[in-house]
Amino acid sequence: MRVLRFAVVALMALGCATACEERPKTQESETTQGTGAATGAIAASGETGPADANTILIGEVGSLTGPEATFGVSTRNGIDLAIQQENAAGGVKGKKLKVRVYDDQSKPEEAANAVTRLISQDRVAVILGEVASSNSLAMAPKAQAAQTPMITPSSTNEKVTQVGDYIFRVCFIDAFQGYAMAKFAHDTLKVKTAAILKDQKSDYSLGLTKVFNTKFTEFGGKIVTIEAYSKGDTDFRAQLTAIKSAKPEALYIPGYYTDIGVIARQARELGIKTILLGGDGWESPTLTELGGSALDGSYYTNHYSPEDPSPHVQQFIAEYRKVYGAVPDSLAALGYDAARVAVDAMRRAKDLTGPSIRDAIAQTKAFPGVAGTISIDENRNAVKPAVVLKVEDGKTKFVTTVSP
Repeated sequence: MRVLRFAVVALMALGCATACEERPKTQESETTQGTGAATGAIAASGETGPADANTILIGEVGSLTGPEATFGVSTRNGIDLAIQQENAAGGVKGKKLKVRVYDDQSKPEEAANAVTRLISQDRVAVILGEVASSNSLAMAPKAQAAQTPMITPSSTNEKVTQVGDYIFRVCFIDAFQGYAMAKFAHDTLKVKTAAILKDQKSDYSLGLTKVFNTKFTEFGGKIVTIEAYSKGDTDFRAQLTAIKSAKPEALYIPGYYTDIGVIARQARELGIKTILLGGDGWESPTLTELGGSALDGSYYTNHYSPEDPSPHVQQFIAEYRKVYGAVPDSLAALGYDAARVAVDAMRRAKDLTGPSIRDAIAQTKAFPGVAGTISIDENRNAVKPAVVLKVEDGKTKFVTTVSP
């Protein structure tokens, strides 16, 4: 157990270090770090408070450190690239754009502290973040109360935008993502029985579990068992042994990459040859570092694929690689889209007050995002397709697109 735990921690640290090094510092973004104090985060740059009269300040909250660090770093890179491009195109209403970034260390309480600081002290025009649904749910009530528009790039839990009319997202929701994988498993993979291994402390995982269970059953499949774990666990053998006894054809694991790799390895060690299925929480370059060949033949739903031949997608990938030296993952793509939707709305808004920007975001239709065309519906969710990716030889390959 100690050897395994050390290996996992070391691999996670390596993945975060690699991701953090890929981003050059830009003038458009400044990073701050959480302290755990109730008053919020402290600016690493020493700069806090509102922007000057010639600058529009955008707030960003993300997991730049902690167990979901690759989520936050990729999202921040995508946002930074978008803001660089928008400033090069003239900014908004004659003003330049600047992003103030707070690190919530993958903790909901830090996310809440950070968004409070952005609203009350920095007085940002709009907030971008978070990735994890639990963190976005900690932020959303504060943004709603202050009438500060908030756009989450990739929180898929349905409850996030239900907080209020100032909360939006540019990703699909769990109701669609769970449906997409249930349909793919039953119709394409011809799976008739499945088990679920859920994170019982994650809003994201619980939401996907509910939808997949319902939809897979409606399609005629059977869920033979549902087992649970908690984020941070390192030994999943008891749950996996119970799953093995149930003999499912597929195992749906709606969790985050930090757990998936370990679960996959332990499943294969126990002789489980079942097809592994998952959601967009799997998306990370660290996934295959943790899971290795144990993940080969697995499938997960995601927001975009770098194999998409669309010219604007390939242009985004080329520009991202030029700046960061890597192919952007879906978190980078969604961060890029969230920033561009926010800027587009500010350009269309009659002024830069919260209500005006909110109204403009709500009117977003057929926006050409790199992670799919974005139309905001009456519930402030993005109506868009999902893709299914297959893991093979340490890489992901596009399989199909599932439309709403």
